[in-house]
Amino acid sequence: MRKNPLVENEYYHIYNRGVDKRDVFLSDRYFERFLLAMDLLNDKKDGLMIRWRDYKENHPRESVQNFLAANVKQRNPLVEIIAYCLNSNHYHFVLKQTADNNGIKIFMQRLGNSYTKYFNEKNQRSGVLFQGRFKSMRIGPNNFLRMSVYVNCNSEIHGIHPARNYRWCGFPEYLGKESNQLCKKEVILSQFKNSQEYFEYAAENIADFRERKQDEKLWLE
Repeated sequence: MRKNPLVENEYYHIYNRGVDKRDVFLSDRYFERFLLAMDLLNDKKDGLMIRWRDYKENHPRESVQNFLAANVKQRNPLVEIIAYCLNSNHYHFVLKQTADNNGIKIFMQRLGNSYTKYFNEKNQRSGVLFQGRFKSMRIGPNNFLRMSVYVNCNSEIHGIHPARNYRWCGFPEYLGKESNQLCKKEVILSQFKNSQEYFEYAAENIADFRERKQDEKLWLE
């Protein structure tokens, strides 16, 4: 049991990395599979991944959006995904706990188990992939906007890739450059006049994070 239970309607920074700091996303295909799982496993009713797999076999050219439109009348998410970033050996989320105080736990367990199984099958390995149970930190209201930048723009903070066109984070979605609808971005963007103002706010904070080196040393201890 967690020392500090995850509380309904609170926001949390969720993060973890590969066991032995190993890379867990080896190519675009791995990133894409993780994003797919983020979407289809975030529902109180389990089984969407299996239904998508069966649907894809009979409709190989169809998109997951078309599958959901045709087969799922209403989504009942376990969590609200506010921000995210996937780097080669670790991930970050900002999540809102929404489902009976267990939403984050269920979502992250499903996500970790599903992706580990996929990774192990592709690489003919067995055993754990991530470094123990996911880590969590409650986000206070005074740090909420800044944490959204830390997570959405983590690839840039680490010097990996500019966040504005990094395919594996939520920042392009915030800027209207990505059609994915994984993020509940209105809770952040409602605090700004428009996405450009959020972009400028993010740029200031990215520079500050990099200058003060508040990246892996701070959040991945």
